[in-house]
Amino acid sequence: MPSPDPGNEPAALPQPAGTRTRRGMRTRDALAAAARRIFERDGYLDARIIDIAAEAKVATGSFYTHFASKEDVFAAVLARLQDEMLHAGVSDGGDGDGGHKDLWRGVEDANRAYLEAYRRNAPLMAAMEQAAAVDPQFLRLRLERSRAFIDRSAAAIARLQQSGLADPELDPEITARALSAMVSRLAYATFTLGESAPFDTLVETVTKLWTNALRMPRD
Repeated sequence: MPSPDPGNEPAALPQPAGTRTRRGMRTRDALAAAARRIFERDGYLDARIIDIAAEAKVATGSFYTHFASKEDVFAAVLARLQDEMLHAGVSDGGDGDGGHKDLWRGVEDANRAYLEAYRRNAPLMAAMEQAAAVDPQFLRLRLERSRAFIDRSAAAIARLQQSGLADPELDPEITARALSAMVSRLAYATFTLGESAPFDTLVETVTKLWTNALRMPRD
């Protein structure tokens, strides 16, 4: 459910021969970890390869043994973020025996998991917003990830409609797109722009907005 960011990653670039040894893989991993810290600290626009190499405690020339550019290493950093931000779509009932309460709980759990993951990764998510604003590659990546989430959520909403558990007059895709945008922009405003709010209140509010928008029964 409400993770707007899961989806397909671009095809991995062929790794240079220097990265195929065990030592090379350790250096590549160290560079990716260092790059994440620099992107979180400085943002995408101000991050520099020389600073990434220094953070990883390797020579700047070693960076180019493993990555072709700042864009390349940032794509690797985002790929590592994918699993944490990836969540299932809206539950259509599952195997729980709590009836409508299970539906609400599924929406709430997914919202909580997404918002917690966003909060943990807020500096990196802010860097991704910067990258998407200036680089077509990362804009395409962002749209692909959102598209995958919307498709799954729309399918789940359609199943709820077929079961009589959601407003049948709603367009599933547009509804999924609107609710996804609501949660992701709220997370961005809260965790990167500093518009603070109690975390449990955020979860409760977006869950009510999700379920009320779909007219999902609670009792």
